[in-house]
Formats: sequence, C-alpha cells, structure tokens
Amino acid sequence: MPRHVHQDAAAGNATGTIQWNGNGSTYPQGTEGEGQEHMLEGQGAAKDDALHLKRRLGLFSGVALIVGTMIGSGIFVSPTGVLERTGSVGVSFAIWISCGVLSLLGALAYAELGTMNTSSGAEYAYFMDAFGPLPAFLFSWVSTLVLKPSQMAIISLSFGRYVVEPFVGDCEPSGVAMKLVAVLIILVILVINCYSVNLATGVQNVFTAAKMVAIMIVICGGMYQLQKGNTHHLQTPFEPISQERASASLADIATAFYTGLWAYDGWNNLNYVTEEIKNPSRNLPLSIIIAIPMVTICYVLINVSYLTVMSPDALLESEAVAVTFGNLTLGVMAWLIPLSVAISTFGSANGTLFAAGRLCFAASREGHLMNILSYVHIRRLTPAPGLIFHSLIAIIMVVSGSIDSLIDFFSFTAWIFYGGAMLALIVMRKTRRDAPRPYKVSESFLKESISSTPS
Repeated sequence: MPRHVHQDAAAGNATGTIQWNGNGSTYPQGTEGEGQEHMLEGQGAAKDDALHLKRRLGLFSGVALIVGTMIGSGIFVSPTGVLERTGSVGVSFAIWISCGVLSLLGALAYAELGTMNTSSGAEYAYFMDAFGPLPAFLFSWVSTLVLKPSQMAIISLSFGRYVVEPFVGDCEPSGVAMKLVAVLIILVILVINCYSVNLATGVQNVFTAAKMVAIMIVICGGMYQLQKGNTHHLQTPFEPISQERASASLADIATAFYTGLWAYDGWNNLNYVTEEIKNPSRNLPLSIIIAIPMVTICYVLINVSYLTVMSPDALLESEAVAVTFGNLTLGVMAWLIPLSVAISTFGSANGTLFAAGRLCFAASREGHLMNILSYVHIRRLTPAPGLIFHSLIAIIMVVSGSIDSLIDFFSFTAWIFYGGAMLALIVMRKTRRDAPRPYKVSESFLKESISSTPS
C-alpha cells in the first residue's frame, strides 16, 4: 500500500508528515536544514528507503529515559500517601523497597520481551505476538485514552503545585494557577518532542543529570542530619504513628502499594522506543539493570532524609513534603527544592510523552488506532500526530481531575496490563521456543513477578 505524503502544493516539496503503510514505495525527499537544525532533526527520508524511526538512543540515553521518567513527581507526592495508609514508618519503608523489587522483576521480564521483539510499542507489540490483535487493540485504546494521558496529567499537576507553592507562602496554592502551569508545561514539552528526537533526548539527558544532583542534595542533607543524631523518628519504626492508625488493613496496604508503584512507574518506558535504541539486545537490559536499583536506593534514602527533620505527623500534614524539608534544612537556599522538583517533573513529563507518541505510532500502523496517528514528520521523523493527540487528552484530564484520584486509578489499571505482558512472555516461551532471546529471565523469577502483580 502506498504511503501518504502531505505536500506543499506550491513548492512541490514534501514538508509535512508521512504515514507508515508498507514497504517499497517512493516519496519525495524532504528539504534538509543546515547546521544545528540539521543535526537536531537528523537526516531526512532517503529516496526508495523504507520509513522508520532511526536508532539514536545509546546506553546513557536509555538509563536517562528510565531514571528520568521514574523519578518525577512520585517521590515528592507519594511519601505522604504511603505513610498515611500503612500507619507506621517501618511498614512504609517495606512498601517502598517491595515496590522497587517488584518493578525490577517486571522490568527484567520486559527486557527479555524487548530483546526478542524489537518493535516499538511495549505491551502492544507483546500482546500482538502472544494473544493476537484483539487484546492488543484493547490495550492500545485504553493506554492512548487513559493510561498515558493520566500519567502525563499527574506529573504536570505536580509540576504546577511545586512551581506555584513558593509564591503563596503559607496559603493554599490556587487550583486554577496550578492547572494553568500544568497546561503550559504540557504544551512546551509537546513542542520539544514534535520538533526533534535529538532535542527531546538531549533535554531528557540534561534534566535527568540535573534531577540526580537535586536528589543528592536532599540525601546529603538527610545524611548530615543523621550524623548530628536526628534519628528520633527512625528509632521505633514499627510503632503506629497515631492511635487512629494503630493497624493497617489489607485494603490500606494494597492502596499503599498503588501509591508507591506510581512513584516507580516508568520502568517500562524504554520498551516503547525499542526501534530507536542502538544495539537493543545489549543496551535495553543493561539500562534496566542500572536504572531501577539506582532509583530504589534513591527513594529509600530520600524517605530517610525526610524523617530526619520531620515527624510522621508533620510529614502527613505537608502538602509539599520536599519543600517543607528544604525550608527546615537549607535556610536561604530553600528555593533550590521547588526548582529541583520542577526540573524532575519536567524531565519525567518529557520522557512520558516521548514514549506515548511511539505507542500511537506502533498501534496505528497496524490499523488499531486512527489512521492519522501513524504519521511521522518526513524530515524530523517525529510522530507528531500521536504526540498532539496524547497532549490534548492530558490537558483535558488536568482541567477535570486531581492528583490523588488520578494516581489510584492509573496504578490499578496499569498493573493489570503489566501482569498481562508478563503472562505473554510465558505464553511465548511455549509458542515461540526457537525465537532468538539475547537476554532471558529465569522461569521462577518470571512466575514470581506475575504472582506479585497487585492487580
């Protein structure tokens, strides 16, 4: 089937987008930019060459995408929710560590899936292989209309909260102001991702490095407080923080897991862009093995840091835990914390949209989503329609939703599909025994991942 190219009628040059619809057709070559613009955009489509997303992500970019997406708003929003639902410091730490282990188990299963099937789209591609088009079709619509936009909305609202917070002092941040900032940041990230893959990954790398510096500031502040002997709130970790929270029910533990897992979400985002990873059989599993333990250690140490200067009750009362920590420890430099959170959430939102556009591209070229979402820019090679579509839905969710309700809904729905992807791997162990597997996770490890899935 021919590709459809939007052309400038006057100039006769291909200047718009091009659709993936098969192989072998020719199309006009895009006008190349020069200098830095050319470097950002990459090479245009060559005549008689099949359109594809170019492999531009190395190991550092892979680790940056995972870490940069995982460490977003969650660690700055979720500590309150986890502690409130568990009722004790010790149980909350157990939840944080368990969520990290569960995320690593799931990610290792995804590493085998991603090296066996190097198509972009993550769960969508794996459902197609294991179960056929119907489950893949359902996933593509649920993820496109619900999962990815809600994830983007949560991160953007958290960005809005931490940007507005320093300007209102002790007053409650205006909901309207927070939502306006959230919408603005979605639009900025959309422009970056539509303009250039290289620019989007460059932004991701820079912001990931910046957020790791910010996290080290918090951790070092906490270690300094520990050295001074501020361990009062950590000495009896399993005592209830109040009589009202003397014991946590199974339902409380389950919802605490969902809150913690939100902070870890993003561990699978590299699988959405497998077609753009250099040497995926090496860089995909290695990125996962480096990134997720790093994030888990950071999360545990950040929670320890919070509790060196705040009592559990004070932590529960804080609307912006990291800002409160900064005010108590950094003095005149307290402004670094809201700036750091803004950097962190911006990078996470950028990585989320980067991955979401590739899901649209992968599903729509199979006919499972609207045809226009399979278009990519002929010269910039960015899936612009999919990116725009996700951003519009995310903006609607920002206007109509709240952070806490979106987190609970997102985590429950997302882990149903994560468990389904791990089941797909077991199925393909039987149906595709001879498929090459550069990386293979053990059978017992895989079954443990599925049995631990909190859906």
